[in-house]
Amino acid sequence: MRVPLSWLGEFVDLEPGTTPEEVHAALVSVGLEEEDIHTFDLSGPIVVGQVLEFVEEPQSNGKTIRWCQVRVAPEGQAAADGGADVRGIVCGARNFFPGDKVVVTLPGAVLPGPFPIAARKTYGHISDGMIASARELGLGEDHDGILRLTTLGLDPEVGADAVALLGLDDAAVEVNVTPDRGYAFSIRGIAREYSHATGAAFRDPADAVPVSAAAEHASGFSVTIEDTAPIRGRVGASVFVTRVVRDVDGTRPTPAWMIARLKLAGIRSISLIVDITNYVMLELGQPIHGYDLDKLSGGIVVRRAAPGETLVTLDDQTRKLDPEDLVIADGSGAIGLAGVMGGASTEIGAGTRNVLIEAANFDPVSIARTARRHKLPSEASKRFERGVDPQVAVAAAARVVQLLEQLAGGHADDLGSLLDASVAAEPIRLPDGYIASLIGVDFTDDEIRGALAEIGGRVTATGGGLLVAPPTWRPDLRDKSDLAEEVARIVGYDRIPSVLPVAPPGRGLTREQRLRRSVAQILADNGATEVLSFPFVGEAQNDLFGTAEAGAAVPAVRLANALDATAPYLRASLLPGLIDAAKRNLARGLVDLRVYELGTVFRPGEGPIGSETLPPGAALPGDDVLAGLNAGIPAQPRHLAGLVVGDAVEKQPGMPAAPAGLVDVLDMVRQTAAAVGVTVDVVQSSHQALHPGRTAELVARAADGSAVPVGYAGELLPALAHEFDLPRVVAVFELDLDALIAVAPADIVAGAIAGFPAATQDLSLVVPEDAPAGDVLRAVREGAGELLEHIRLVDDYRGPGLPEGRKSLTFALRFRALDRTLTAAEASEAKLAGAARAGDLFGATIRE
Repeated sequence: MRVPLSWLGEFVDLEPGTTPEEVHAALVSVGLEEEDIHTFDLSGPIVVGQVLEFVEEPQSNGKTIRWCQVRVAPEGQAAADGGADVRGIVCGARNFFPGDKVVVTLPGAVLPGPFPIAARKTYGHISDGMIASARELGLGEDHDGILRLTTLGLDPEVGADAVALLGLDDAAVEVNVTPDRGYAFSIRGIAREYSHATGAAFRDPADAVPVSAAAEHASGFSVTIEDTAPIRGRVGASVFVTRVVRDVDGTRPTPAWMIARLKLAGIRSISLIVDITNYVMLELGQPIHGYDLDKLSGGIVVRRAAPGETLVTLDDQTRKLDPEDLVIADGSGAIGLAGVMGGASTEIGAGTRNVLIEAANFDPVSIARTARRHKLPSEASKRFERGVDPQVAVAAAARVVQLLEQLAGGHADDLGSLLDASVAAEPIRLPDGYIASLIGVDFTDDEIRGALAEIGGRVTATGGGLLVAPPTWRPDLRDKSDLAEEVARIVGYDRIPSVLPVAPPGRGLTREQRLRRSVAQILADNGATEVLSFPFVGEAQNDLFGTAEAGAAVPAVRLANALDATAPYLRASLLPGLIDAAKRNLARGLVDLRVYELGTVFRPGEGPIGSETLPPGAALPGDDVLAGLNAGIPAQPRHLAGLVVGDAVEKQPGMPAAPAGLVDVLDMVRQTAAAVGVTVDVVQSSHQALHPGRTAELVARAADGSAVPVGYAGELLPALAHEFDLPRVVAVFELDLDALIAVAPADIVAGAIAGFPAATQDLSLVVPEDAPAGDVLRAVREGAGELLEHIRLVDDYRGPGLPEGRKSLTFALRFRALDRTLTAAEASEAKLAGAARAGDLFGATIRE
């Protein structure tokens, strides 16, 4: 919102010499954000001149210039720049005549641009200044000819300061208005806020409209509100005021002071009647629309658009209306989009003689949806969708009538209407002590009452607190917390102490949060880099990697309004994001990568996703409705995924590079399992995106001994790696971290440190070639019992000396007892028990 200071000063007392910076500082203190300062950016001697005579001189380039003699000071007196009172000036415009009073920029002046003015030789003459156009002065876009002051209804003295005459010495402050404070989209609202900040006297312009202009409430003009089936439980219009002004002269010029104020406020001058409606909108915050009364067919009907109905709006665009659009109609059909833009059929033009003025209050939600549906934001819709004071419509219409009478020569008619179905806001109960408990400041009762009364609230004492009726221009005040914020704002934010809150006892990270942090930390400590990727993927990516633990496809969640049409799904796996991250890094020369991501994936809920079950309007949903909505929210389990590519160990003197692969991601899995206190077994498996011989299912062992699948690991199919522009060997893993943590013990307890020596032995078993080594290892561990402290596979032999279809697996075993030194016989007995268990399950025999 741009606020010219001269306009602001009409409704609130500004100290002489108040600067825009001081106004900004005051408004910031009551919560309005400073944006910018706007001026006309001109300086120097700019005066009223009078054309005495001119000579037209054709030029060789086909152009005709005028060599003018212009008086710029009273006869015999020095001009503002100290020079002669009559100047020779070259001018290319042809729309002025001898005797016209014009604006002359003398040497030393600077116009917007910046464009400095100096005496210079042109077309064979010394042009001692310049006769200015409206655009050169920053007043508008008209550059067809120079600005004739008589067209503005002005007849000033020659030599007078043209800057002050035209209001070009004014400045405007711009503030950012948040969506909940629509009242500040007016000079009235900003003046009230400035009064709150400084204590300066405020004069409400809505109370200043003369009774003669307001006359009595006019009547006789037919207005009907036909919104019997309101959209989303909201009636489209609550207030509708019309007034009629006859015999206006639309050809009269807009006064210079109004043009300057509109320009500083960011609105261009169009015509006198339209400028008046815009001026009142800025002044009072009430959008106004004017109709050419003679173009109307009968009375006005406020209704929803009919199916297939169209409207040509003021921008000459034919718009197909939606049944939800609120329209203004007459006997001919729709003549305007209510609260957004009028129609071309009743547009006010130079020939308009009789004007119907409309000041209405429309439903904010309806106006906002219409403006967005038609991509048609306007100054009116910007105000309506934030909330307009329903009680200001009568005063705004009267103010337009007043200005049309004063400036356009019209006279008010008795014809008009007033429909008011607005409902006063319910009073808000403010309990004693509530503000102190919320803000942390002990405001006095007088401060609280004074602040609430200052913003326009009606305050009544009740048992245990106050009852506050908010003012009509503050629809944002809905509950006691809003009132508390207003008290803090009006009394002063500087009263709120800067104290860090003390966390209540018994809080802290949950068990799941601690374990997730432990996982991220241990992977980072071991050289992996955490990444964060977008959760949006394409259908092919979800189909490829979004699989459940058993390999079945997981249904995908599709977005209704995707940011990217190529990625309309929420991810069912973290691996697509890791692969994209690897591609970007490899393209930038980072070829050795070990990355991981900890984040959520998405699974469809049990119910429908969306708001179809919400009740209409402002009705609160019941528990069953909320339960249905919650059931439709996609499940979002937390997963952990990792990817390695390149070399795990770089080439060094005397040692070749060690390429990364499946062993490295399995190491990351074991680090993760160790961080949460769980053992994860690796079971041979398959996956559609992974190498058939190098894919593993990851199975966690629960405390009760049961096996819980928690993810998979493997190397990408070489064809897929090539498709993704990655090296041939890319190893990945993905874990359901929530499932892994669910089987973790409540507390991770360090094992006892054995004080007795270990006994080590090797065991070579001959098993069928298709027997998974991991399954054989688990069988040996199960059979060997509690004395077996550690087992690992050290050799897998297939070749001469073994029967066809058999292989030899060699395991290194370490036995230990906590209470004694084991004998060789005890260790051998345990080893043979493990071999026997493997023999029972896989037909294993000890290799001789």
